[in-house]
Amino acid sequence: MEEGIVNRVANSGIITLNLENFLHPGKRIGIDVKETLFMGLILKEKDFRDWIKNHDWEQYRDANVFIHCSADAIVPTWAYMLIGSKLTGIAHFFLFGSEEALNSALFMQALSKIQPDEYSDKRVVIKGCGDQYISPAAYVEITRLLQPHVKSLMFGEPCSTVPVFKKA
Repeated sequence: MEEGIVNRVANSGIITLNLENFLHPGKRIGIDVKETLFMGLILKEKDFRDWIKNHDWEQYRDANVFIHCSADAIVPTWAYMLIGSKLTGIAHFFLFGSEEALNSALFMQALSKIQPDEYSDKRVVIKGCGDQYISPAAYVEITRLLQPHVKSLMFGEPCSTVPVFKKA
Protein backbone atom coordinates (compact mmCIF):
# COMPACT_ATOMS: atom_id res chain seq x y z
CA MET A 1 0.00 0.00 0.00
CA GLU A 2 1.54 3.31 -1.11
CA GLU A 3 0.69 6.52 0.73
CA GLY A 4 0.85 9.96 -0.88
CA ILE A 5 3.26 12.62 0.25
CA VAL A 6 2.05 14.19 3.47
CA ASN A 7 2.75 17.86 4.02
CA ARG A 8 3.42 17.85 7.74
CA VAL A 9 4.04 21.61 7.79
CA ALA A 10 0.58 22.30 6.34
CA ASN A 11 -0.98 19.93 8.85
CA SER A 12 0.92 21.31 11.84
CA GLY A 13 -1.43 24.19 12.64
CA ILE A 14 1.42 26.68 12.46
CA ILE A 15 0.39 30.22 11.49
CA THR A 16 2.92 32.09 9.37
CA LEU A 17 3.00 35.88 9.56
CA ASN A 18 4.88 37.72 6.84
CA LEU A 19 5.71 41.22 8.07
CA GLU A 20 6.04 42.38 4.45
CA ASN A 21 2.24 42.15 4.28
CA PHE A 22 2.01 44.87 6.93
CA LEU A 23 4.25 47.36 5.14
CA HIS A 24 2.28 50.18 3.52
CA PRO A 25 2.82 49.97 -0.24
CA GLY A 26 2.88 53.74 -0.83
CA LYS A 27 6.05 55.29 -2.17
CA ARG A 28 8.61 56.80 0.18
CA ILE A 29 9.76 60.35 -0.46
CA GLY A 30 12.21 62.44 1.50
CA ILE A 31 12.03 66.20 1.87
CA ASP A 32 15.50 67.54 2.60
CA VAL A 33 15.22 71.01 4.14
CA LYS A 34 18.84 71.61 3.08
CA GLU A 35 17.51 72.33 -0.42
CA THR A 36 15.62 75.36 0.93
CA LEU A 37 18.53 76.89 2.85
CA PHE A 38 20.55 79.90 1.74
CA MET A 39 24.04 78.63 0.89
CA GLY A 40 22.89 75.29 2.28
CA LEU A 41 23.22 76.60 5.83
CA ILE A 42 20.85 79.42 6.68
CA LEU A 43 17.08 79.44 6.69
CA LYS A 44 15.73 82.78 5.53
CA GLU A 45 12.13 82.96 6.68
CA LYS A 46 10.79 84.92 3.69
CA ASP A 47 12.50 82.60 1.16
CA PHE A 48 11.37 79.54 3.07
CA ARG A 49 7.77 80.72 3.22
CA ASP A 50 7.92 81.42 -0.54
CA TRP A 51 9.18 77.86 -1.08
CA ILE A 52 6.34 76.50 1.10
CA LYS A 53 3.81 78.54 -0.89
CA ASN A 54 5.11 77.57 -4.35
CA HIS A 55 6.21 73.97 -3.77
CA ASP A 56 4.26 71.21 -5.57
CA TRP A 57 2.72 69.41 -2.60
CA GLU A 58 0.60 67.14 -4.82
CA GLN A 59 3.68 65.06 -5.59
CA TYR A 60 3.32 63.67 -2.06
CA ARG A 61 -0.29 62.52 -2.57
CA ASP A 62 -0.75 59.22 -0.66
CA ALA A 63 3.03 58.91 -0.21
CA ASN A 64 4.95 58.22 2.99
CA VAL A 65 7.23 61.17 3.62
CA PHE A 66 10.26 61.62 5.81
CA ILE A 67 11.34 65.19 6.54
CA HIS A 68 15.01 65.73 7.33
CA CYS A 69 17.93 68.10 6.92
CA SER A 70 21.16 66.64 5.57
CA ALA A 71 23.09 69.85 6.26
CA ASP A 72 24.73 70.66 9.55
CA ALA A 73 22.48 73.67 9.99
CA ILE A 74 20.24 75.01 12.70
CA VAL A 75 16.71 74.83 11.38
CA PRO A 76 13.94 76.27 13.52
CA THR A 77 11.32 73.78 14.59
CA TRP A 78 8.52 75.83 13.05
CA ALA A 79 10.03 75.17 9.59
CA TYR A 80 9.42 71.43 9.99
CA MET A 81 5.96 72.18 11.33
CA LEU A 82 5.15 74.24 8.23
CA ILE A 83 6.13 71.33 6.01
CA GLY A 84 4.00 69.01 8.12
CA SER A 85 1.04 71.37 7.82
CA LYS A 86 1.28 71.20 4.04
CA LEU A 87 1.53 67.40 4.03
CA THR A 88 -1.53 67.00 6.25
CA GLY A 89 -4.39 65.68 4.18
CA ILE A 90 -2.11 64.92 1.22
CA ALA A 91 0.50 62.41 2.37
CA HIS A 92 -0.55 59.02 3.71
CA PHE A 93 1.94 59.42 6.56
CA PHE A 94 4.84 61.71 7.38
CA LEU A 95 7.40 62.24 10.11
CA PHE A 96 10.65 63.97 10.90
CA GLY A 97 13.55 61.55 10.60
CA SER A 98 15.21 59.09 8.27
CA GLU A 99 13.67 56.69 5.77
CA GLU A 100 14.40 53.86 8.21
CA ALA A 101 12.54 55.76 10.95
CA LEU A 102 9.64 56.18 8.53
CA ASN A 103 9.52 52.45 7.78
CA SER A 104 9.69 51.63 11.49
CA ALA A 105 6.85 54.03 12.24
CA LEU A 106 4.74 52.57 9.43
CA PHE A 107 5.30 49.08 10.83
CA MET A 108 4.42 50.19 14.35
CA GLN A 109 1.25 51.79 13.05
CA ALA A 110 0.27 48.67 11.07
CA LEU A 111 1.21 46.20 13.80
CA SER A 112 -0.78 48.16 16.39
CA LYS A 113 -3.92 47.04 14.52
CA ILE A 114 -3.19 43.36 15.11
CA GLN A 115 -5.57 41.64 17.51
CA PRO A 116 -3.08 39.56 19.55
CA ASP A 117 -5.81 37.48 21.16
CA GLU A 118 -6.55 36.00 17.70
CA TYR A 119 -3.27 34.13 18.18
CA SER A 120 -4.06 32.81 21.67
CA ASP A 121 -2.41 29.44 22.23
CA LYS A 122 -1.35 29.22 18.58
CA ARG A 123 2.03 28.34 17.17
CA VAL A 124 3.23 31.32 15.14
CA VAL A 125 6.18 31.68 12.77
CA ILE A 126 7.32 35.16 11.84
CA LYS A 127 8.61 34.84 8.28
CA GLY A 128 12.27 35.73 8.16
CA CYS A 129 13.13 36.03 4.47
CA GLY A 130 11.55 38.23 1.89
CA ASP A 131 11.98 40.73 -0.87
CA GLN A 132 11.99 43.85 1.30
CA TYR A 133 14.16 44.94 4.19
CA ILE A 134 12.32 44.80 7.49
CA SER A 135 13.98 46.49 10.44
CA PRO A 136 14.64 44.62 13.65
CA ALA A 137 12.26 47.10 15.32
CA ALA A 138 9.30 45.46 13.54
CA TYR A 139 10.40 41.98 14.65
CA VAL A 140 10.81 43.16 18.23
CA GLU A 141 7.38 44.81 18.13
CA ILE A 142 5.61 41.70 16.82
CA THR A 143 7.34 39.69 19.57
CA ARG A 144 6.16 42.17 22.21
CA LEU A 145 2.60 42.01 20.89
CA LEU A 146 2.27 38.26 20.42
CA GLN A 147 4.37 36.61 23.13
CA PRO A 148 1.83 37.06 25.95
CA HIS A 149 -0.78 35.28 23.80
CA VAL A 150 0.88 32.55 21.72
CA LYS A 151 1.75 28.99 22.57
CA SER A 152 5.05 29.37 20.71
CA LEU A 153 6.75 32.01 18.62
CA MET A 154 9.32 31.16 15.99
CA PHE A 155 11.37 32.97 13.36
CA GLY A 156 12.10 31.74 9.85
CA GLU A 157 10.08 29.41 7.64
CA PRO A 158 7.73 26.68 8.91
CA CYS A 159 10.12 24.01 7.59
CA SER A 160 13.15 25.57 9.32
CA THR A 161 12.50 27.78 12.32
CA VAL A 162 14.42 29.34 15.16
CA PRO A 163 12.48 29.09 18.42
CA VAL A 164 11.98 32.46 20.08
CA PHE A 165 9.45 31.65 22.81
CA LYS A 166 7.57 28.61 24.03
CA LYS A 167 4.93 28.70 26.74
CA ALA A 168 5.90 26.43 29.63
